[in-house]
Amino acid sequence: MWHDKSTDTVLKELEVNPDAGLTSQEAEARLAKYGENKLKGKPKKSLAALFFSQLKDMLIYVLLGAAVITLIVGEYVDAVIILAVVFLNAAIGVFQEQKAEKAIEALQQMTTPRTLVRRDGDIKEIDSVHVVPGDIVILDAGRYIPADLRLISGANLQIEESALTGESVPSDKDPDALLEGPKTPIGDMANMAFMSTLVTYGRGEGVAVATAMDTEMGKIAKILDEDDQSMTPLQIKLEELGKVLGYIAIGICVVIFIIGLLQGRDLFELFLTSISLAVAAIPEGLPAIVAIVLALGVTRMSKLNAIVKKLPAVETLGSVNIICSDKTGTLTQNKMTVVKHYTAAPLGEEPPVEMIKTFVLCSDATFEEGQGTGDPTEIALVVYGQQHNLMKKSLEAEYKRVAEKPFDSDRKLMSTLNQTRKGYRVHTKGAIDQLLKVSATAVVNGEVVPLTEELKQQYLQAAEAMSDDALRVLAAAFKDTEAVISPDEMEKDLTFLGFVGMIDPPRLEVKDSIREAKLAGITPIMITGDHRNTAVAIAKELEIAASIDQSMTGAEIDELSDEEFARRIQNIRVFARVSPEHKVKIVKAFKAQGNVVSMTGDGVNDAPSLKSADIGVAMGITGTDVSKGASDMILTDDNFTTIVKAIREGRNIYANIRKTVTFLLSCNFGEIVAILASIIFFWPLPLLATQILWINLVTDTLPAIALGVDPGEKDVMKRKPRDPKESFFSKGVATQAVLGGLLIGTLTLVAFYLGLREHGYSLGAGSIPEDVMTYARTMAFVVLAASQLFYSFAKRSSTKSIFELGLFSNKFLVLAVLAGFALQFASITIPFLADAFKVQNLSLADWGIVIALALVPLCVNELIKLGKKLLARN
Repeated sequence: MWHDKSTDTVLKELEVNPDAGLTSQEAEARLAKYGENKLKGKPKKSLAALFFSQLKDMLIYVLLGAAVITLIVGEYVDAVIILAVVFLNAAIGVFQEQKAEKAIEALQQMTTPRTLVRRDGDIKEIDSVHVVPGDIVILDAGRYIPADLRLISGANLQIEESALTGESVPSDKDPDALLEGPKTPIGDMANMAFMSTLVTYGRGEGVAVATAMDTEMGKIAKILDEDDQSMTPLQIKLEELGKVLGYIAIGICVVIFIIGLLQGRDLFELFLTSISLAVAAIPEGLPAIVAIVLALGVTRMSKLNAIVKKLPAVETLGSVNIICSDKTGTLTQNKMTVVKHYTAAPLGEEPPVEMIKTFVLCSDATFEEGQGTGDPTEIALVVYGQQHNLMKKSLEAEYKRVAEKPFDSDRKLMSTLNQTRKGYRVHTKGAIDQLLKVSATAVVNGEVVPLTEELKQQYLQAAEAMSDDALRVLAAAFKDTEAVISPDEMEKDLTFLGFVGMIDPPRLEVKDSIREAKLAGITPIMITGDHRNTAVAIAKELEIAASIDQSMTGAEIDELSDEEFARRIQNIRVFARVSPEHKVKIVKAFKAQGNVVSMTGDGVNDAPSLKSADIGVAMGITGTDVSKGASDMILTDDNFTTIVKAIREGRNIYANIRKTVTFLLSCNFGEIVAILASIIFFWPLPLLATQILWINLVTDTLPAIALGVDPGEKDVMKRKPRDPKESFFSKGVATQAVLGGLLIGTLTLVAFYLGLREHGYSLGAGSIPEDVMTYARTMAFVVLAASQLFYSFAKRSSTKSIFELGLFSNKFLVLAVLAGFALQFASITIPFLADAFKVQNLSLADWGIVIALALVPLCVNELIKLGKKLLARN
């Protein structure tokens, strides 16, 4: 490590003279050895590779198998429909993936294009990609740092490192500092400067010790580049469901073949029957319907200021139980703000005008029309002046600056000399201990009094109390003179005015959101590169943590084994002074405990943890391109409250997907019951494969999509997060699905039987005429479709009746059912469709019979809900 070595040692190891720099020949040799100073990413997948990766799914394999078989037996329409579903699903997946991986490109764009280096004894401006280890880099205010540097000289050097550390205040740099220990946090490395951070004040020089992927920024790029494509809970469940359905379909086909052979059936007839059952077992439209439901959910969430980049991420939000949030800019406003003052006057008194004047005049910052320039601390003081009607422009026009003594990190003071009506006044601001040393008097209750030891202690105690609240303390003093004095004379015998405490305050709306998250069983966690006391103070105010015992630093994390860390992590609410690697470790430790973790952030330092989390949430306004590229969701309003809204929406979307899946499976189970019973009891088939496909892909699809956009239940955020391991079919859902399927299948057979009996035939009769079979199958066809359409109303809730929910509260479902009936009626009455599906129109009496039969599953389901309620009351 370079931070624990002296500058002489570093220069010797890198074989460079700081006064002359590298020679051009040596620079070229090192460029050839180390390569260009730019971040690298893994090769991108081709469109074809992306497309075929979408087909790696058991459900898709079975569908493709069914398509091949239908082509062999000449059922081309069926094959086209199945293949269309498969390709639609794959196309949606490719589109989403192409939009996602932008993190490395954004990191590459952040590298500064030009930099100043000393080579061959001269200062030259070169492309930053040509910086090599050993280069002497010249730094000044406003310049980005091209590589990781060990500083060798500096004057009042300050570097803004929030992209790496999360701290909103620039870090003071000290080239002469020696830091022991390899685990020193980045924020504490006062003798180092890092790639893509910004010099905000002073000047300096550093020697490049790491370039490209060896830099701290490069380490982040490596983490982002890891091919960690972990599946969301929904993807895992659908994959498991696909495997189960696939095995069931194959198993049923085998059983049918065995039964058919034992019964002596025709092999070709068995083949067609097997296809019918395979089609009945698999909900062909499920992958496309789930994708459509998720896409509609994404559209709704965009209206809530949450842009979701990856469709399955919507559902994952519903099971989030840990929100890990960066502090700066996410929970806080990312701007220093004066929140307290002290002047040794009675409490509650307004801050004295003279103290505010001193703070405003003794600063180089500006703040106009909501935009500030300069040091964040000084901007806060200028804003403080505006709040008390003391505008910087007006004050500077009235009290012209004639001399100054710039800030120095050793003195920790800054002074200006301004003209007044009677002469001149010195305005000084800085650290309270340093200012008290150079003050002889103080203003107390508007009067100048001697600065006694007792008064000094009073000031120091008040300042310590502010520091304990994580406030940054800055004091002010003045001195009147009759003439212009030299800078060396400015900071002597001053009159102490008082001091202020400032902090990056919490966002106003965040507290309520955290409270709502807790009610929903979600634990908020703060992760920051800032100091422990500051982080805990904010966490207490936001009710994230109750005491400092619930905090841990990055250094403490390094001292723990993975097992011990995983054991202790459940009681920690604040992680302070952490590096990007720590953030990833924290997220992974929470995930290892079985939690579903969301990570929010806006800086480059957040990107690896955003990618490691189950749901990475980036800020849209203050967020870097890197954090946005690594995330699953972007908040367009940078509002923590939007995360809670998104979680609420995610929970509703999962509930709707569950309704959709169980509805489709109930319907398909009904089809299996009807076909399998016919095979076992040697009855003629009540349905043909094309008829089943029509119902599965047309009539069922519209209600399934409508269930997917069902309005959410109002108490969804008063429940605990759903266990990601929880089955789709838990809490009695499986029983309801099986019962619904049995009813639908049985009633389909009843309709088939009634159709045959009407013409004088029974189920076991031989040589049934083709026209009689067509009529009976039409009745079965209508009952199967209509019962599924009606049954969709029952699937809106497993506990509430359709009247409690409101029959028309989901207008899309009403329209979907009406459209389903219209399509079903068209398939029977329009001649060319009736011929294609081998059906015919029914008599008015039979229409009455089939509608009555179709209503039975809905009525039974509603009666069961009523019975459960009556039992619960008793």
